[in-house]
Amino acid sequence: MNPSGTGAQGYPLASLYVGDLLLEVNEATLYEKFSQAGPVVSIRVCRDQVTRRSLGYAYVNFQQPADAERALDTMNFDSIKGKPCRIMWSQRDPSLRRSGAGNIFIKNLDKAIDNKTLYDTLSAFGSILSCKVATDSQGNSKGYGFVHFELQDAADTAISKVDGMLLNNKKVHVTHFVPRNERSQRSNNPRFTNVYVKNFGENFTYSDLNNMFQEFGNITSSIVVLDKDERSRGFGFVNFETHESAAKAVEMLNGKTVNDKTIFVGRAMKKREREMEMKRFKEQQTKERQQRYQGVNLYIKNLEEEITDEKLREEFKKFGTITSAKVMRDERGITKGFGFVCFSSPEEATKAVTEMNGRIVVSKPLYVALHQRKDERQAQLAQQRITRFQRGGFPSGGPMPFYQMYPMVPPNQRPFFPPTMQYRPPWPTPGVSSGTTRPYGQGGYRGGARGGGRVGQVGPRNVGQQQGNPRGMGNQQRPIQQGVQQPGGPVRGVKYTPTARNHPTPQGPGQLANEAIPGGQIQNLSELSSMDPQNQKQVLGEKLYRNITPLLHTDLDLAGKVTGMLLEMDNSDIIHLLESQDDLHDKVQEAMAVLEAHKQKETNTSLSLAPMAGTA
Repeated sequence: MNPSGTGAQGYPLASLYVGDLLLEVNEATLYEKFSQAGPVVSIRVCRDQVTRRSLGYAYVNFQQPADAERALDTMNFDSIKGKPCRIMWSQRDPSLRRSGAGNIFIKNLDKAIDNKTLYDTLSAFGSILSCKVATDSQGNSKGYGFVHFELQDAADTAISKVDGMLLNNKKVHVTHFVPRNERSQRSNNPRFTNVYVKNFGENFTYSDLNNMFQEFGNITSSIVVLDKDERSRGFGFVNFETHESAAKAVEMLNGKTVNDKTIFVGRAMKKREREMEMKRFKEQQTKERQQRYQGVNLYIKNLEEEITDEKLREEFKKFGTITSAKVMRDERGITKGFGFVCFSSPEEATKAVTEMNGRIVVSKPLYVALHQRKDERQAQLAQQRITRFQRGGFPSGGPMPFYQMYPMVPPNQRPFFPPTMQYRPPWPTPGVSSGTTRPYGQGGYRGGARGGGRVGQVGPRNVGQQQGNPRGMGNQQRPIQQGVQQPGGPVRGVKYTPTARNHPTPQGPGQLANEAIPGGQIQNLSELSSMDPQNQKQVLGEKLYRNITPLLHTDLDLAGKVTGMLLEMDNSDIIHLLESQDDLHDKVQEAMAVLEAHKQKETNTSLSLAPMAGTA
């Protein structure tokens, strides 16, 4: 060991890495163990940032390097709560840890050889920084390990002396350690001796396997994998003495027919290698498919239920040669409302997009666009959301949006809206008496001249602030009094002092509406395109509310709930409802059915809980 204050590679010798710890080992346990070697400055058990469970290793910092060296010499591989620990100098420089200098790999170890035995065997060749035998989840040796020497010369000496030597009557193989990423970057034709064979059927025996492969070279071992009933599982392994024999067997036998079955013969790979190979193969297939269909595959949505593959092809065949047309359906055969059409050339696909996007087929306007990969589509949507927020979002510290947002609803499922989530217009509804003001928090209009504000409901809040009130009173709560309110006038019973900052002025319903609605009323829906998304929804909500109220016999509470439900639709659908009274009536009836079902569910819940309350 190096007795100086720093090691040969420049790391401090007062800090130790302690690995192979059980999950229940904590700082107190390690302090009790390592304080025997000398004064301990600090101990840190590394833990998962989320679960706070131990990661199985820790760092112990001593005051003096001599104490740390004493702990390493006397406590390495000692048992902590029944499991031997592994101690090495702490190496905080990742480049030195990953360089591989002085690191060797040893395989074909006997199962009885553990960390300490391997350390004692190879420490004769030089100072060892780390020594580890790989084990499975039960702690059993996997037959290989790693030894990291302090100096590269010591590693070279160990390789030359130990490679081919017998340890516990087993011939071991020792070589320089090669990181995984470098192993994967090696030649596409790696040298191998082990061959994997599959698809030869249940009646293929061990003798049949040897007879098939022995002509290609000397076989060191072979096996046919059997199930619990001692029957062949249809695959096995053959290990040759030389790489040339194994390569020749793969070349000559792969794809050969045996017992009316085509067998596969290839290089035997580890599970990780097979997974990486399959991943590369699938990625290559995906890339080729994307290149093949780039610019020719169309995505069509908003399809009617009666549209089939044939009808979809019929609608698009006039634009060119269609190679495939498919309407997507679920496991019950019900259409999902979208499909794909693939043309033979990008020109035909572009023409179809231009002509068919927005065209009504049966009774719905189609959405037609070039197909995009999921990751591309998600990135584009994310960028659109960012752009929309930057253009029409709310400034930091500004007012909240006018409408309350509702949760997303899965397809084919009706949305549920709690009774308190409803839309309230910022103007008095024609034909509805507003002679009285409801108590604060009960959904009524606020008293005072600015009665368009709502309390306790979804509606415009802090109206003064929303309209750029120069008095700055948007966030201050005004006194609310119950009383009789005259149209456009103050609440009776409330006395305003001459210095009041919000002294009311008489104004009519038209003035009130223009104050609460940014930009005032609009008469033509075509003006929506010049508004930001927030004001678009607000104006559509106002018009929708006025159309819904007569259908519900001027029930303001119910009209607010139904309006809030319908506002979750796209703007184009809302405009259609405003233009079609019959469709609006159907949607209102559907929303009423949802509210009635919710009301019935609450009633049933109350009845079921009543006996329990009586018993208590």
